[in-house]
Amino acid sequence: MDSEQETKLISLISQLVNLDNFQRFVLYEVKLDCESEIKSLVIQIIHHVSSMDLDSQPKPESELMSLVTQTISLFNSTDLDSQPKPLSQLISLLSQKVSLDNALDTDLEFSSLLRQTVQLDPQPELVLLICQIVFLVVDSKFKKLISLRPQVTVRLRQGKFHVDEHPLPHGYGKWYCLPTIWEQFRLAREDATHFFCRGCYGKNHERYDEAPVEIKHLLHPKHFLQLAVLSYFSPTRKCYCCDEDLIKVFYCCAACDFAINIACAEKPPVLSINHPRWHEHTLAWFPRRASLVCNVCALPDSTSPIYMCPPCDFVVHLRCISLPRVIRISRHLHRIGFTQSFDQGDWSCGVCRTKIDNDCGGYSCTKTDCSYTAHSRCATQRNVWDGLELEGEPEEKEEKEVEPFVGISDGIIQYFTHQLHHLTLNENTGRDYDEDKICQACVMPIYFGKYYSCMQCEFILHETCANLPRKTYTPIHPHLLTLVGGKDDVHSYYELCAACGSRFSGFFYKCGKEDCDFQLHVQCATISEPLVHGSHAHPLFLTSKPEEQRECCVCKSMENETFNCIECECSFTLCFRCATLPEKVRYKHDDHMLTLSYGKETSTMMYWCEACEGQVKPKERFYTCDEYCCVTLHIDCLLGKVLYMKPGSSFLMPNDEKVSVLSNNHHMSRPICCYCKKRCPGKVVFQFRGKPLCSIDCLLHFF
Repeated sequence: MDSEQETKLISLISQLVNLDNFQRFVLYEVKLDCESEIKSLVIQIIHHVSSMDLDSQPKPESELMSLVTQTISLFNSTDLDSQPKPLSQLISLLSQKVSLDNALDTDLEFSSLLRQTVQLDPQPELVLLICQIVFLVVDSKFKKLISLRPQVTVRLRQGKFHVDEHPLPHGYGKWYCLPTIWEQFRLAREDATHFFCRGCYGKNHERYDEAPVEIKHLLHPKHFLQLAVLSYFSPTRKCYCCDEDLIKVFYCCAACDFAINIACAEKPPVLSINHPRWHEHTLAWFPRRASLVCNVCALPDSTSPIYMCPPCDFVVHLRCISLPRVIRISRHLHRIGFTQSFDQGDWSCGVCRTKIDNDCGGYSCTKTDCSYTAHSRCATQRNVWDGLELEGEPEEKEEKEVEPFVGISDGIIQYFTHQLHHLTLNENTGRDYDEDKICQACVMPIYFGKYYSCMQCEFILHETCANLPRKTYTPIHPHLLTLVGGKDDVHSYYELCAACGSRFSGFFYKCGKEDCDFQLHVQCATISEPLVHGSHAHPLFLTSKPEEQRECCVCKSMENETFNCIECECSFTLCFRCATLPEKVRYKHDDHMLTLSYGKETSTMMYWCEACEGQVKPKERFYTCDEYCCVTLHIDCLLGKVLYMKPGSSFLMPNDEKVSVLSNNHHMSRPICCYCKKRCPGKVVFQFRGKPLCSIDCLLHFF
């Protein structure tokens, strides 16, 4: 066979299967941008194969060309009437298009027939041969990779791995196993070395070398370690050996809750370490997994290998040996440096707010007149420390703060996001409430207090929002954040506040570091600790660790970042979403201020919502009038389920279809949701494909 023809065939097939959405096009009924390219390549492949003169080619044939010969021979001898209907119709369609030299760009029938054909069970012989050709080309490109075939699925719950009760999937057909859904892993090298196929969990990749599904390792000699895959949506944790996050597939002993990355499993542990920065003598590996108190982090942690110097009674975790000497964290203004021990006195950690062991290491402020201290582990959490070692680095020069506005005259300003017009300060605090006056920054109505309004358009800002700093730090992120003036353009479905998970279209703070997509809407960015909140008697602090989730005691949702009580045994926790709900609001049919009530445990009274006329449960939160009006409202009825999306904004769904956010306050009767068939009760309504929807939940039913 002419190698040039074979090379061209391989090239065309490679182009086809390497398209990001080729597998989705083949298997799922979705509209994709790459459809015309897929159809064009299919026609090119058919034309190319049809033009080959197989009889005149030299022997022996390559494996690929042998399969091509078999496929053509079978195709020529196939009785279409004996084939499944989708396949026979697809062949007829392709034959017609090729003979007439027509394109398939706008042919919807082709897309449907192709999907039906590849999903036939059992697969016709002709389809199986084509599948073999495709995967022979795929395998030739990725043949150096090692296939991972996990034996169990595990999920992290409350810091420990648990084996899922459901058995591993048996795997789908080969068409579900194209490289576009492989997860490729780089183990200490630039190029990928291993891959895991979610389509078959390794069962359809017999042509590849496989990693051992079970091993013995010196760090855990008691039991075998099984190759495990992390369940969908499960958080991960650190590898016992290297202290890096565990990748999707790793070795695990679920009985002992022991897990290491594949790269660590392939190398023996280091038996001794010389690290004069921490200790003057050689440190020896302690082979047992024990809970010995580390001299550096003060924790009896058994989740990391231990090295020790017995004569000096010095113990250190492997993960603590690499701790930095001088760092900057989000919880403190100054740099902090590592100290081997603390002076006598009562010291507490500025991150977790618990007592510090004076005889162990930790961090303290480098300024002599500042007494800030922190535990070693707390100070180096990824939501606190930016990962930079600053020892020997000069102190950063303080940047001059850029004001958010320029004063034009008394009560008149020019705001940095609205420079074409001037804003004037409205000081009339006794005005009537207008729910249509919305602050462009926080997207909340002007309930009370002073505000700036544009002298030429509808742009409005609370006075406090107008004074928001252009740059700031937040306690839950290590990098500097920059204020961005709203989302006027169409934004992504996945752009959510990192603290509360809310969708928003007002002003927000965005991380200025490259490749970091952290962002907070202004309410979450400006809340601070200690938080004095009406839901609890004690001040609340941000003491959560990155890998743990806590249940909010108010809304019962599980959250990563929460405000926590450190004074009582009730373990009270408050999420950002609840912490940023306004304590006082206005209602258009009441002249008084409404206050957020956190429930009355012993109340036997009946409350009714003024808006929906439904019952208000007295043990749950609701807004009520303190002026003896007896007005009560559900939170969702007053504020809506989507608090921070302003009318006129829009966002794109995962398939790039646009959703518009429209006002729902200016109709004689509110629209009926096209999914749940109920009236849309909120202040905004979503418009999708020209139809109204009352909530994100209803919107998601279209996907």
